[in-house]
Amino acid sequence: MYYIGYDLGSSSVKVSIVDAKTGTNVVTLNEPTNEMEIVAPQQNWAEQDPNMWWHYVCVATKRAIKEGNIDASKIEAIGISYQMHGLVVVDKSGEPLRNSIIWCDSRAVEIGNTAFETLGESQCMEKLLNSPGNFTASKLKWVRDNEPEIYNKIDKYMLPGDFIAMKLTGEINTTKNGLSEGMLWDYKTDTVANWLLEHYDINTTLTPNIVENFTIQSKVNEIGANATGLPEGIPVTYRAGDQPNNALSLNVFNHGEVAATGGTSGVVYAVTNVLKSKESSRINHFAHVNYTKENATLGKLLCINGAGIQYRWLKDNLASDSYEAMNQKAEDVPVGSEGVCVIPFGNGAERMFNNAIVGTHISNLNLNMHGEGHLCRAALEGIAFSFVYGMDILKADNAEIKVIRAGNDNLFRSEIFSNTVATLIGHEIEIYNTTGAIGAARAAGLTDGDFKKFGDNITANDHVMTYKPLGNKAPYEAAYENWKKALENVLNK
Repeated sequence: MYYIGYDLGSSSVKVSIVDAKTGTNVVTLNEPTNEMEIVAPQQNWAEQDPNMWWHYVCVATKRAIKEGNIDASKIEAIGISYQMHGLVVVDKSGEPLRNSIIWCDSRAVEIGNTAFETLGESQCMEKLLNSPGNFTASKLKWVRDNEPEIYNKIDKYMLPGDFIAMKLTGEINTTKNGLSEGMLWDYKTDTVANWLLEHYDINTTLTPNIVENFTIQSKVNEIGANATGLPEGIPVTYRAGDQPNNALSLNVFNHGEVAATGGTSGVVYAVTNVLKSKESSRINHFAHVNYTKENATLGKLLCINGAGIQYRWLKDNLASDSYEAMNQKAEDVPVGSEGVCVIPFGNGAERMFNNAIVGTHISNLNLNMHGEGHLCRAALEGIAFSFVYGMDILKADNAEIKVIRAGNDNLFRSEIFSNTVATLIGHEIEIYNTTGAIGAARAAGLTDGDFKKFGDNITANDHVMTYKPLGNKAPYEAAYENWKKALENVLNK
């Protein structure tokens, strides 16, 4: 028997089929093989056609069944992961009324900022644990204000994963964690934040019914079965945004456990049971996948916009032709890069600096003694220091860090990067070879609520290695302090 999982990104739809008993990956692939189109009608806008997502879900499902040599009748349940914060609006027949306004669209920034000022920091932080910001609720307000003819036809709004579940099953519903991603969940009352919708003059009946995770949420209907090749009647039992799902994929469920990703940008996602925060924008808070009223676990998410892109830029423009060659040269340079500092924030506004444009800066470069290896090591250290800096912000805001788990992706493959973070944080970094689609597929079988067994299967199937804090911490601390001084000089200009 099998479970199938989807990971709906903005570039492609990934699908995995796993063995239901062991969690072992049978097949993983993505569609399209290039990238899905993102439409930008204006600067800083970003939209996608929800029916395009559905098309690629169908194509990818049929491919996975065929290439994995799977008997489709033995697929028992479905899990869905998806790009967070998007807005999909549909009419009474379930047809999208416009393109989805996706996560990287910033048209609703001022709407959210104005609501935060009008409603007051106290109410927003006590109930939402965030500013309304540029999230789904504010995007819906934008539609109401700018496209009234579309708004008046809306039957329900939903998150991207809710749309895929609807196409599979014909039923429209959502989850608490999904609503929390849109700043639509009131943690104090444990209900939909209707007061925010009312402030935005949005009809509260547009919110779909709420279903719990790890339960039968809806079942594949005849139309969904014919379109995908899945058996009619199998249930959707799980859905979550990509970052909470990434944490689930890495066996991160409990207070003190942290999931980290180190791609083009970096994310630190710390699970906590403390429902309070003083950070309205530098950190975002979402109901975690296992959130319930009795077990109110949150994900505290901090994004580092300038991360792996810094090292890639160095490779493409100044350094060697491969990361392996760069890493080799960096290994020949001592901790601290003999004073060279790279401030790696050249990928736009940085949320942890309150959306300041910090930029990339190279300091203390001595043309008589420093070479390519110094730049490579300083870049890796600078990115690692930015992760530690972000984790310090999280710890100052009620997060606890007991263990860090990360995927086996670009940055965490570097011993310099991982050893630097582990040593300065003082905790192990466990590396796992898994994906969001595999995690979603495995989560489809979590209806028994046995999170320990689920985690044991992840360890058995995916654990690659563990970085332990190094014994001699002093040179790392000195290098970090030097980097922070360089950062302060930049920030205070």
